Amino acid sequence: MTRPRLPGDPPAPLHRMIRVDHAGEYGAARIYAGQLAVLGRSDKGAVLRHMQAQEQVHLDTFNALVADERVRPTALLPLWHLAGFALGAVTAALGPKAAMACTVAVEETIDAHYTAQIEALPANPLRETLEAFRADEREHRDIGLANGAEETPGYRLLSGVIKAGCRMAIRISERV
Repeated sequence: MTRPRLPGDPPAPLHRMIRVDHAGEYGAARIYAGQLAVLGRSDKGAVLRHMQAQEQVHLDTFNALVADERVRPTALLPLWHLAGFALGAVTAALGPKAAMACTVAVEETIDAHYTAQIEALPANPLRETLEAFRADEREHRDIGLANGAEETPGYRLLSGVIKAGCRMAIRISERV
């Protein structure tokens, strides 16, 4: 016989997934907001708005899941609010190719994260949602690559730092 969940108990695996994915989509929306603040009027504005619109759909979906499943969002949303915007704005200030390098690094990390979650889930609506969102994230990665991400000076270093930050944010947001 299992006891009822008590306050302070670790979250159920499904709740951890929803919490971290909500945080990630929130952060992605903020990254694109930062990029658009700098590059919104440039020739990259339309492509950034396209990716931001897709991320907003993802975020809206996870906002609904958080409410429907009664999942406590990460306590770090205020930090991700600032950090996401700053990451987007700073990389955009380095130039359009650096903004695309940021997109590629984030989306490659999220692709791997969603792939692991999909493999852990049985066939269900959340798995289908993650598969659809993963396809969007891969599209964003491909857009970044097609727009010169790898031509950014220091690409490997920049990409590695951003990926490490994303992986750290994922681990923290699952728990906090």
